[in-house]
Amino acid sequence: MEGDDVDSERSHSQRGSVASSVTRAQDLMVYLANDSAVHLTLESLGCISAQELGRSVREVLNIPNSAIDVFAFWFCSPLLELQLKPKHQPHKLCRQWQDLLYRFTEAPAEDIAQDEPSLLYKRNVFYPKSKELQIEEEGVLKLLYDEAKMNILEGRYPCDPEHWLILGALSCAIELGTGLDDQALTTAIREKKLSSFVPPHVTLGGGGFLSTLRGKGGRNAEMEQNLIKEYHSVSSSSEPVALLRQYLRTCHTLPYYGCAFFMGEIDKPAQGLLHRGGRKAVHVGISLEGVYVMDMKEKHVLLGLKFNELSWDHSYPERDGDSHILWLEFDGEEDGLPVNKLLKIYSKQSQLMTGLIEFCVELRAESGATGTDGVVTPSQAPSGQVDTNETTTERRRGKLRRQSSVVCSRVHSLNTISYVDDGKEIKRLKPKRASSFFTRQAQPPTYSAVQVTESLEQG
Repeated sequence: MEGDDVDSERSHSQRGSVASSVTRAQDLMVYLANDSAVHLTLESLGCISAQELGRSVREVLNIPNSAIDVFAFWFCSPLLELQLKPKHQPHKLCRQWQDLLYRFTEAPAEDIAQDEPSLLYKRNVFYPKSKELQIEEEGVLKLLYDEAKMNILEGRYPCDPEHWLILGALSCAIELGTGLDDQALTTAIREKKLSSFVPPHVTLGGGGFLSTLRGKGGRNAEMEQNLIKEYHSVSSSSEPVALLRQYLRTCHTLPYYGCAFFMGEIDKPAQGLLHRGGRKAVHVGISLEGVYVMDMKEKHVLLGLKFNELSWDHSYPERDGDSHILWLEFDGEEDGLPVNKLLKIYSKQSQLMTGLIEFCVELRAESGATGTDGVVTPSQAPSGQVDTNETTTERRRGKLRRQSSVVCSRVHSLNTISYVDDGKEIKRLKPKRASSFFTRQAQPPTYSAVQVTESLEQG
């Protein structure tokens, strides 16, 4: 069972809960990423497994058995998301939901008492990206497209203008059709709203005096024109399957595509004369490829690490009031010298994160993966290579990285620790690099770390 947190902007208020629906004539609503639902009436719903339920959903959606591993069931609420194992019984797990919230969230008791999950059918976090582009069924690709688009629009997949512009144009071609002239396309975009194609935070602008003078209307008019121009360059392919694949291929250039997301906090760097810090809320994305820490308010990556670039550990609270902590250790630099950096992520979901990291590392080791591929069936899960065809986004990537792309790590903005702990006291780091003091590492270790010695200077 793995999980990821739900963006706070997302609302499930109009969705019927599993807890209430299973007690009414064996009815069950299974929701999809586009907010549509599959209505099932099943016998013995109280003891049906996710694997058995999957057969019924695939039958209704006309999903072939060849795509059995593409999707999984998730329990989702504004407080928590969990991917179900095939053996899990959704009805039974739903009855344990409040216990899970107490265990894995910091939510107040009154919020936990009122929270109810929805049952979603969406992408399996263990499904390799490389296999997506081999899918031929339009219906399966459309489900993946709907979920990817939702994550783009909600900002869970931060992206640069070059990303969201081409993705928005592809959405226009997929949903409005190809071959529209400028006037027809402009009318269609305005009827459906610009925020249906590009992230809403983009249409609101970045603020500032000049932005205020130009106004929201001016920004959106310019954005419409750019979207129309990009539409004409991508809509030459009129085949829906080709457009869906192109959308997914573009999303694959985002390193955190397909991640499960978890909620946490990190320390802010001390600022001002009083050196006040505090904490910043972050989302931690974990996939078959690596770990990504994101500032969801600013919509950019703070730290992105492949598994062979990090060591990790999970520490439990020693006293009441202490936090569960996920430690990420990675290569850094201090005053021109190579050092180890530690990032503390405070989260009651750190145990889930550690378990998912370890399982992904094991999968990669078993499959001998050197890239992004790692094949796993849902029955193996405890809860790929990107297509090499060059896209417009990839051709622009060099320019993006020079301009502080949102996908690039911002280590300088993190309050990291350049120290190691020998179990007794914190000691100052010296650039003598041997092996990590964490036991959890991807193998074979291409990542070197600091070894604690008695000669280390005390901090």
